[in-house]
Amino acid sequence: MRIDADMLLKTAAEAKDRAYAPYSRFKVGAALLDAQGRVYPGCNVENAAYAPTNCAERTALFGAIASGASPKQFAAIALIGDTQEPLSPCGVCRQVMIELCPPDMPVIMGSAGGRWTKSTVAELLPDAFHPDVLKEEQP
Repeated sequence: MRIDADMLLKTAAEAKDRAYAPYSRFKVGAALLDAQGRVYPGCNVENAAYAPTNCAERTALFGAIASGASPKQFAAIALIGDTQEPLSPCGVCRQVMIELCPPDMPVIMGSAGGRWTKSTVAELLPDAFHPDVLKEEQP
């Protein structure tokens, strides 16, 4: 499948404009591409209690699953923020991506300044905690 980074970053930028970030005022958008070519937007949604806040990447992933997409069937994700340098996912989002996305899935990280870079899920979280650990027999 051809991955159009420019289209994903444009969709992520549009989602960023819908972010609810009254406390940090740091809006982030994401666009998740599944194996069937469907795109799921996501934006950060803050909460005054902070802990319930949800990042754009997780909003896109959870929304895709809620819409019927299957875990590990995603082709790419892009994220963008109002930053000069490409924006990287937080640690929590990296852990969620390890569980829900293929390890070699591209992660396209963009900036408001038009710069972007690409990595993979596995490269962003080396030596990750994997769900398989929970299936191992305990001593």
